[in-house]
Amino acid sequence: MGALDGIRVIELAGIGPGPFCGMMLADMGADVIRVDRSAAVTGGDPEHPPRDILARGRRSIGVDLKHPEGRETVLRLVEGADLCFEGFRPGVAERLGVGPEDCLARNPALVYGRMTGWGQDGPYASAAGHDINYIALAGVLAHLGRVDTGPVPPLNLVGDFGGGGMYLAFGMVCALVEARGSGRGQVVDAAMVDGAASLMSAFFGMMSSGFHQSQRGVNLLDTGAHFYDVYQCADGEWISLGAIEPQFYAEMLERLGLDPDEFAAQHDRAQWPALKAKVAQVVATRTRDQWDAVLTGTDVCYAPVLSATEAVGHPHNVARGTFVDVAGVIQPGPAPRFSLTPGEIRRPPSHAGQHTDEILAEAGFDAEAVVALRAAGAVA
Repeated sequence: MGALDGIRVIELAGIGPGPFCGMMLADMGADVIRVDRSAAVTGGDPEHPPRDILARGRRSIGVDLKHPEGRETVLRLVEGADLCFEGFRPGVAERLGVGPEDCLARNPALVYGRMTGWGQDGPYASAAGHDINYIALAGVLAHLGRVDTGPVPPLNLVGDFGGGGMYLAFGMVCALVEARGSGRGQVVDAAMVDGAASLMSAFFGMMSSGFHQSQRGVNLLDTGAHFYDVYQCADGEWISLGAIEPQFYAEMLERLGLDPDEFAAQHDRAQWPALKAKVAQVVATRTRDQWDAVLTGTDVCYAPVLSATEAVGHPHNVARGTFVDVAGVIQPGPAPRFSLTPGEIRRPPSHAGQHTDEILAEAGFDAEAVVALRAAGAVA
């Protein structure tokens, strides 16, 4: 019984941050129904689920939202839901007849989430974009990378998933708490540019105080410091060091065999490049496994740099159950952890439209009505 057990969610299927939000809600126990386009329904053996991990944990219904009866079907589902969210460009949901006004008219207590890159308004609102563009405009991307490189996109973790899907999930659950008390639903406008900017809050504070410079790769946490960076080992693998506090820094010097007097001016930025070169030279004398034997379990603030495949088998992750096997696919398990209402992956990803009949029956459609909807092309 997850923390969101009993919460019904309608997800108008999209890409990237929307599915990630749906996965988060489903992992925490919500009953998430994904409304897939009827054109995406191509069949599929339930015994061989898709490998789209972001689609795990929920059921799917295939609907043609451009068909009047398809639209009405979704609005019927909304009547019994607590949350509904979409990831279309601004105005698309309204044109389809499933926008906030349409849905709140059917269910005044509904929380309606909207996931976009630029937001529902502003000069960029109607423009196309992707994660790299949103974090660029938010003032994030310029600060990611080394002093001698251009900006380095961190996969699509900051915009799509961190600044997008997680903020949408957080916003909708906040609005749900309010709606449970007031009986009033509301619209949650989650924009990836806003979320990515929010993730930079601490650095805006550090820049205003002069502690963090605008130039990338010269600061405490952006690979500028010799005690907070990754270093290549003799075998070509890498380790990470993050010894910020003085007691951790002292232990790092001891474990690496570095002269404390030579490295005494820890926060003298003028010395960082030269000190970094000396740390790199020492680390390069041993393999990653050899350094692992020296540094694991100490207060150096250390971890080996692992690939996703390697991370699955690391003893710490194994002990924590960080990764799980669902229908033969190794994947990260639900996070965070709860002491009373743990998250759970209820089912593997569904084929588009796999649960159409089941969902319609739950919503009160009899067998004859389902046949008629299918014959009309409203559902698949």
